[in-house]
Amino acid sequence: MPKPKKRGGNHQRGAGGQPRNVQPFSDEDASIETMSHCSGFSDPASFTEDGPEVDEEATQEDLEYKLKGFIDLTLDKSAKTRQAALESLKSAFSSKILYEFIMERRMTLTDSIERCIKKGKSEEQCAAAGLACLLCVQMGSGIESEEIFKTLGPVLKKVVCDGTANVQARQACATCLGICCFIVTDDITELYSTMECLENIFTKAYQRDRDTNGVSSTHNTVLHISALLAWTLLLTICPVNEVKKKIETHLHKLPSLLSCDDLSMRIAAGETLALLFELARETDADFFYEDMELLTEKLRALATDGNKHRAKVDKRKQRSVFRDVLRAVEERDFPTEMVKFGPERMYIDCWVKKQTYDTFKEILGSGMQYHLQSNDFLRNVFELGPPVMLDAATLKTMKIPRFERHLYNSAAFKARTKARSKCRDKRADVGEFF
Repeated sequence: MPKPKKRGGNHQRGAGGQPRNVQPFSDEDASIETMSHCSGFSDPASFTEDGPEVDEEATQEDLEYKLKGFIDLTLDKSAKTRQAALESLKSAFSSKILYEFIMERRMTLTDSIERCIKKGKSEEQCAAAGLACLLCVQMGSGIESEEIFKTLGPVLKKVVCDGTANVQARQACATCLGICCFIVTDDITELYSTMECLENIFTKAYQRDRDTNGVSSTHNTVLHISALLAWTLLLTICPVNEVKKKIETHLHKLPSLLSCDDLSMRIAAGETLALLFELARETDADFFYEDMELLTEKLRALATDGNKHRAKVDKRKQRSVFRDVLRAVEERDFPTEMVKFGPERMYIDCWVKKQTYDTFKEILGSGMQYHLQSNDFLRNVFELGPPVMLDAATLKTMKIPRFERHLYNSAAFKARTKARSKCRDKRADVGEFF
């Protein structure tokens, strides 16, 4: 049997015990699995008739060979090498479906992640927590994912609750804890335990000393935000009775976070309030909030904030978010958004769906559209049904001719330019008075 070719000396340790050079997972690598798995999911506009033929079996073997090398490197002595390997695995897991490959190596991956979270420094812990999220996204809800969470859950909770640990590492572990619990937990006791752990973190933001300017920001704010958002995600899958209890506990406390001087905290608190009101009205048609007038005043002030000490970009973002939050609280309204992926469309028409979509988009990044097309778990979460399979012949009939595509793009560019010019003219005439 012939020996396999040696793949790049970059996996060898150089003289003097220097760390290995890890070749990161590239966009070219990302296209390998996409070409084999996603021929039925491609955007019709991207279909090419004269593309070179690809030996899918060979490219798949090459991809798996690289991934096996990255998994081995997560046990390397060099922290930089381990971190680079974790990041490469994250890129691969977010850009393609690797269920069968991961299924065979899930325990090895789980052990590597556990070791990196326990013994690594902050950046390595963050990368390992991110990989744990993607591992559960790949595996979906099932016995195998439950086994992964049983191993990693206690480790993640320990880091989240450790006041001496790095804040960024605690933040990443809080996010990971919420997402993994959302995906795998059928045990209601474990769900409540995880929510309590996150609750103990973000409720500390309620207890800060306040000055005349509102709630002062601390270095733990990023941790409080991540814990709050992860807790909110888990609240969306709680039984009705538990939802009512949580709303009674937190609805009158959350408005205090709207005075925080950190923009991300204000936005997180505002969006959580909108979601709580949505859940409260779904569970009780006669729901009444006593301090509605005071709350709407706060929200309206944030939706029209003109503080000159804040950056224009921050003010615009805040106004946009809180206009929607105010409409949700006052008018029970939600601005529907449409998400396109391949030949399909998904409408985000409520705060629960928005919270879930934003969470997974943060984890998957540019791979979100691909996973919406082909990841059974995500399609089940968003009620998209089984993946839509289109063969090459169907795609060819759907393909838009190049000349028509050029005319469409030119028209769209001209329309966009005119619209932006009008906006600039209005800003020039009216000015910014806030």
